[in-house]
Formats: sequence, C-alpha cells, structure tokens
Amino acid sequence: MKFIRIILFPIVPIYYLVTWLRNMLYDSGIKASESYDIPIICVGNLSTGGTGKTPMIEYLVRLLKDAKSVATLSRGYKRVTEGYVLGDNNSRADTIGDEPYQFLRKFNDIKVAVDGNRQNGIEQLLSLNDKPEVILLDDAYQHRKVKAGFNILLTSYDQPYYEDIVLPTGNLRELRSGAKRADIIVVSKCPKDISESKKNEMTSKLSIQPHQHLFFSYIDYSDKVISKNNILELVTLPKFTLVTGIANAKPLVGFLAEKGLDFDHIEYTDHYNFRPTDIEMLATKELILTTEKDFVRLSDNEDLQDSLYYLPITLKIEDSNIFDDLVKSFVF
Repeated sequence: MKFIRIILFPIVPIYYLVTWLRNMLYDSGIKASESYDIPIICVGNLSTGGTGKTPMIEYLVRLLKDAKSVATLSRGYKRVTEGYVLGDNNSRADTIGDEPYQFLRKFNDIKVAVDGNRQNGIEQLLSLNDKPEVILLDDAYQHRKVKAGFNILLTSYDQPYYEDIVLPTGNLRELRSGAKRADIIVVSKCPKDISESKKNEMTSKLSIQPHQHLFFSYIDYSDKVISKNNILELVTLPKFTLVTGIANAKPLVGFLAEKGLDFDHIEYTDHYNFRPTDIEMLATKELILTTEKDFVRLSDNEDLQDSLYYLPITLKIEDSNIFDDLVKSFVF
C-alpha cells in the first residue's frame, strides 16, 4: 500500500487543485450551502479517519440529550441499505452502519439516522412529528452542501494534519487550509501527561485563527471489559486475542502493552466486514478483546458469545467546562 501511494504521487497536484477549486466555489457562494433553523453541529476531520469522531459524537450526545431532543446523522458506511434510514429496534450494524448502530444501542433516548445525502437526511428528520431540536452530523466536514452552524474539527496527536498531504499519497481529504472553517479544533488521542511545551508547539503549527478555540483530549480506557453476559477486570485477563477493525489501533495496542497484558493482535481494515471464514477462525480463540465498534458487528455470532469482550472508552477533554460552554452557547 505504501508503494502504491508513492507511485501515485503525480496525482496529488490534481487532487489538490480539484479540492481547492471545490472549496473556493463554496467559500465564494458560487456553489450554495443549505442552512437550517435548528442547531446543527458537524464533527469531522481533514484526514481519512482514525481521529476519534465516534467518541466525540457520544460526548456531545451526553452533554445535550437531557435538555434537548438530539439526533445523529451519519452516512452509514458499508451498510447494505440505501438512502435515508431511521434506526429502530430492527436495525443492525449492516443496515445502518457500525458506528450509528453503536449510538442506537447505547442511547435509547435519541434518534439515529443515516443518509449519504445529508440535506435529505436533515429534511427527513425535520419532517418527523417529534422532530429533533439538535442534529449532530457525524463525519460531515467535507459535506459543503450543508452549512452547519458549528464545526468541530478533530486531528490526532500522532498524525496531525499539518504533517500530512492530500490523497492519494497522503491521508488528507482536502487542503490543510480547510481547517479555517472550524469553530473548535480538538487534538485527539493525546497522552494523558502531554507537556505544556508540546501543546504550545502544536498550537503554533496548527495556526489557530482568532475565531477558533483549541482543545486537547485523550481516551480514558475502562478498567473492565464487557461481553453480552459478563464483566471482567481488565488486569486479570489471561492471554487473549485483540481484534481490531478500526483506522488506528496504535493507541489501544499501546495502552494494553503498558498494562503488561499478554495478547496477540489480529488487525483488520477500518469498518471491516467479517466473513464466515473470519468468524470460524475467531471461534477457535478462547478469549477475544475488541473495540465497541467491532463488538456490535461481531456479537450477534453465536459462536463468539462466550469469548467476545469489548473495552469501553470515554473521551476526556482538557478544560471541558470551557468546551461545554461553547457548545451550549451555540445550542441554547
């Protein structure tokens, strides 16, 4: 894959020009963006993934759901359905996508919808009799047809966008200058003990604009692992198999290694569709630990019921009271 990316470098200037032109047309108003009368918060990134959008959406849901009727709207990546789908009791990971299904399972007091056409998805949600009061757009930073009222841009600590270039050689979906549209920039997956000097260095390189606010965040891992029928203490686990189908498993692998746990790692691509042969192989493992996103796709397999666990995570934001106030001041 790295070799292919290198030989595709001549395409980078073409991609650069196309994305620059597209953004210029939207920025100048030549291409129109649709605005809406209710608060719409967009969570996204410049890169192709692995920045922690799902934990951020969950953070915002927890922050707002007790005071407002909240809906999430995602593309529903790799689902077998098409168009607009509103999650319900019959939904599965393959009908609405793994991350929306995770939202649906975790929060029973919000609406979870998917639609590749975000304008149509918003209009469908607003046509409901019990329409939401706030819509959270998941992974929609490049969906310029919708003008969100508030944009939260994520960039990971170990792969900040200022060290990257656009596709296909790099991982950026658009130019670094696209960051100027953000109201909040969050450096995600930081070490808990990130130094002030490192924060100052990143602040300088991110070129924060006067209208923007910068925050640093980290993932807080639970001390317990959960299956459909059981809960175990993480540190007491015998040797296990770690199974990941996410964009960046390095932070999780590093955390487990620091705990001194004994494990093998089977790594799949992001949003991987597990095949019957994969399930057969995994069924031979005595103990499997995975992410919550992978768990919702694997846990319906009867052969894995007794061996499959996931490690819950929570997003922690430095100066969270300031972050919360900024979001609430937009919503309320």
